[in-house]
Amino acid sequence: MSIPEVSIEQVKAARALIRWSQADLAVACGVSLPTIKRLEASSGTMGGRSATVVAIREALEAAGVEFIPENGGGAGVRLRRETK
Repeated sequence: MSIPEVSIEQVKAARALIRWSQADLAVACGVSLPTIKRLEASSGTMGGRSATVVAIREALEAAGVEFIPENGGGAGVRLRRETK
């Protein structure tokens, strides 16, 4: 299984978009708060166990965040457009 890369900067930006604290993210993804804090203290591609990366990404996506891959303009995040 290939795990899409997510950067720490994308996670922080995603939390800001949906106004989540580190504690909110920890609860939503089932990862401990100390782990979230440790991961966010670094920069670059998110390290840690693959299951942790997947849990964080899935929790943010479920909250309406879309991860934008590196495409020449830089990786990023945005809120998913609501469908009518």
